[in-house]
Amino acid sequence: MSAPLHEARPAGPGRALPDTQQGMRRRNLSRVLHTVSAEGPLSRAAVASRIGLTRAAVSTLVDELIRSGLLEELGPERPGRVGRPGSALAVSGNGPAGVGAEVGVDHLAVCAVDLRGRVRSRAVRHVANRDRSPEPVIGDLTELVHRVVAEAEAEGLWPAGLAVAVPGLVARDARTVVRAPNLGWQDTDLGALLPARFPLTVANEANFGALAELWLGEGTPRDFLHVSAEIGIGAAVVVDGRLLHGNRGFAGELGHVPVQPEGPECACGGRGCLEQYAGEDAVLRAAGLEPGEDRVGRLAGRAEQGDAAVRRALHDAGTALGIALTGAVNLLDPESVVLGGALSGLAPWLLPALRSELARRTAGPACPVSVSALGPEGPLLGAAHSVVRGVLDDPAAVAERA
Repeated sequence: MSAPLHEARPAGPGRALPDTQQGMRRRNLSRVLHTVSAEGPLSRAAVASRIGLTRAAVSTLVDELIRSGLLEELGPERPGRVGRPGSALAVSGNGPAGVGAEVGVDHLAVCAVDLRGRVRSRAVRHVANRDRSPEPVIGDLTELVHRVVAEAEAEGLWPAGLAVAVPGLVARDARTVVRAPNLGWQDTDLGALLPARFPLTVANEANFGALAELWLGEGTPRDFLHVSAEIGIGAAVVVDGRLLHGNRGFAGELGHVPVQPEGPECACGGRGCLEQYAGEDAVLRAAGLEPGEDRVGRLAGRAEQGDAAVRRALHDAGTALGIALTGAVNLLDPESVVLGGALSGLAPWLLPALRSELARRTAGPACPVSVSALGPEGPLLGAAHSVVRGVLDDPAAVAERA
């Protein structure tokens, strides 16, 4: 993608608002909406104080946002304040919603999130997508999208856009999956397969997971390395609150960093990749377990019961993660590392070896490692919230489409 994901909806990837009177109005609408979203309920006077505009100017902007269905008045502010009470403003509980979707190796998921950040509708289908052609997979996903949208519309919402998280490399056009080894997809234009009625963003699942952590995590710093570990392992680098995309948009492929150059062959074509030691399938193999449903739950259960083979497999996976992360930490010097995705549920057995390797190999002080409270929900929530953030970034564009 050509810009941080949270700037991509709905104004368009990297599209700066023009330095004109119209552009200034659109920026001020965004400032008002962001302020109420972050700190509301607020009166018009409180908004004016926070963003440095006159009360009259803010009142005009607020009226426009109310007419567009993006703000609503809750009634007079609580008593006890000096002067005439103003009407408290909040972002609308109805109106535009962000629709997020996730294509996983063994599942599909869709949810709708309103401007207040509440999940209003959700659907999940457990299905083996590995080596299925894109058409039936996206056909199944589209059914879930339509179901979630219908449920959201029944509650007074309408879709402001669709964001899809995929486990693979995504081109800068934000719709083409260049390569997804664990799905077996290559050069797949999801924009040609998904419903045309929705503005679309497609991105790597680790990127959406990192954005969810940035926006929804408790105390998450603005500089961190997010690791999303499931069957595949991805990572995303956030610097000063912005995703680092790389020249082609492919930054973050931690799972294909070699930890044993002569190790087993990987689906990417390389050998000894981290994924072959710390991905879910690899851990199951090392533990002597067969693949199946609730893989993480089975591993966690056996680890809790003291199963030596499972604990050894998780220790080795943590060691491999620590080796791969050492290079990233030494190169980027992040404030912290956040472990997300399904394997975050195995953190008690992964983290000791991971932290030990980082402490032993990092040039400076050991980088703190934490576990995301969002777990495997991160990519789906990040996708939906990216659409919501797009509404907050350019509410005028949404009002034009409403």
